[in-house]
Amino acid sequence: MARHGGRGWNSKVLGAALGVTLLAAGASVWTAQADAVSGTSPKANTSAAPGGAVKPVAVTIVHASDKGARGVNITIDDGPDPVWTPQMLDVLREYGVKATFCMVGTQAQAHPDLVKQVVAAGHRLCDHSVSHDTTMDKKSEAYQSQQILDAERMITQASGGVRPMYYRAPGGAFTPYSRKLAASRGMRPLGWNVDSKDFERPGTDAIVATVERELPGGPTVLFHDAGGDRSQTVEALRRILPWLKEQGYAFGFPVR
Repeated sequence: MARHGGRGWNSKVLGAALGVTLLAAGASVWTAQADAVSGTSPKANTSAAPGGAVKPVAVTIVHASDKGARGVNITIDDGPDPVWTPQMLDVLREYGVKATFCMVGTQAQAHPDLVKQVVAAGHRLCDHSVSHDTTMDKKSEAYQSQQILDAERMITQASGGVRPMYYRAPGGAFTPYSRKLAASRGMRPLGWNVDSKDFERPGTDAIVATVERELPGGPTVLFHDAGGDRSQTVEALRRILPWLKEQGYAFGFPVR
């Protein structure tokens, strides 16, 4: 999620995550710091597909699409949400589009059935931290480790063993340390080119116009499926996805 306008949602998630964070911090912070040095973890040794070893990826923030110059990456942040995620899955399925879902750890933990639905539909998972703290870049390395690695664990457990393939810092609050840690766990740092502004609920027409206007600047488009009423986003996707196909774009995933 972009930094703008996110304080209300951030405070709700922080409150929900407080108990998890307090319980996990003592054990996970030290494990996380060890992982950052060794690149290994005894409890998280599967790749993005079940059964493989963790393979480090590039630390640079990716924006490009694996479909090339005419590729578009649909990315959806902050869920899963029991109201809006199923509706977005329906729209994506209707148009045969695969997306990358950047999930908040506590949301994934609360709705494992939805995480499994996302995976079963062929979409990819992305670690969006435990509690969506957009000031992570101002916090200690120990805190960053806890937020990234605990969310990785929550999402992997909720999915039934499928690990996130990317890490998107809340509000883009990356640090060199967080990028290196995520990459060591096989999660490519993921940015965006087009902020649809859907989080501000400006109206469906405005969301569509923003995407159409800004898409020439890059292929990775940011939407949200949680944090409030996302009906405008659902309707915008119904218009944007067929429009993109008409313009000759192909839907892909961020390169790794």
